[in-house]
Amino acid sequence: MTDYTEINAMLASIIEGIPYTMTNLANASALLNEKLENINWVGFYTIKDGKLVLGPFQGKVACTIIPIGKGVCGTAAATDSTQLVPDVHKFAGHIACDSSSNSEIVIPLHRNNAVFGVLDIDSPLFDRFSKQDKEGLEQFARILEKSFEH
Repeated sequence: MTDYTEINAMLASIIEGIPYTMTNLANASALLNEKLENINWVGFYTIKDGKLVLGPFQGKVACTIIPIGKGVCGTAAATDSTQLVPDVHKFAGHIACDSSSNSEIVIPLHRNNAVFGVLDIDSPLFDRFSKQDKEGLEQFARILEKSFEH
């Protein structure tokens, strides 16, 4: 079982006093890549010009631009809600950036009370992400958002 209390404490320590968004996103993706088991991609997309644009990540080459409302990431951004998808192949409009991904979780990120981007995590396993992962990663996102307030 993943210890999100430890991971979230580590994140808070890493980003404390660091006012650079991309730096914090880069370290956050590295931290999750190191601490989460059975994942094959973790990273961020931020909204630019009305689209999700690839930001810092760990994993294979990824989709660079995702329209808001398209795929799991675009749906999370459009609805401002976490998307926990046990089987991406059954998700209408799924965008297959990596054919080895079978499950996914995407958490919206906020700046100034608006969606700023998303945290996206893929796994080669079906049904990899649990309610505990959802809650722990949503808390992770809230901690990270505090660094966007500068």
